[in-house]
Amino acid sequence: MPDLRIAPSILAADFARLGEEVRAAEAAGADWIHVDVMDGHFVPNITIGPAMVEAVRRCTDLPLDVHLMIEAPDRYVGDFVSAGADTVGVHVEACPHLHRSVQLIREAGARACVVINPATPANAVEPILSEVDQVLVMTVNPGFGGQKFIRSALPAVEQIRGWVERDGLQVDIEVDGGITADTIAEAAGAGANVFVAGTAVFGTDDYKAAIETLRKNAEAA
Repeated sequence: MPDLRIAPSILAADFARLGEEVRAAEAAGADWIHVDVMDGHFVPNITIGPAMVEAVRRCTDLPLDVHLMIEAPDRYVGDFVSAGADTVGVHVEACPHLHRSVQLIREAGARACVVINPATPANAVEPILSEVDQVLVMTVNPGFGGQKFIRSALPAVEQIRGWVERDGLQVDIEVDGGITADTIAEAAGAGANVFVAGTAVFGTDDYKAAIETLRKNAEAA
């Protein structure tokens, strides 16, 4: 199993103090910073663009895990990598030519991640597993933070972990949505090793304690 990583999502941070929030998460023990990009078309919300990623990049040396919840992501991959994204995630539901999208991410110099929504079958990513660095299984429907964990997405995590181990691949499996101290063990038990947490970190008074609890509960799974 690859290393366990906690990736606080800035979607739940105080945007008026974003630099401070990112630095506080890093000081509290975060492994990555997760950045949710939404366009108001693929999902019913609008968040940030490359300029904000560039601003976050100036605040931290941690890897930036950028999740594109947007239509036609191929148009913008280069902009986000230039802005400082270390990993770029694209949705299989938004990419009619998924291999080409993954190739664009790789050519731009970033780690390639493919993402599936809770109701998308795991076999949507099986043909491309050998070409990617990471798979993100959404455990809520994308678009908003603070949603309830969808347990029915966990069998997809189990299937993908099984394929990764069967083929001897070095692929991180990430989960995003409703990850809390109470749900992280289930996700870890299913085979995830990267955990996006929004309100479970930024919605608390003690980021360090929150991250330590998440990590402890995941490791105990």
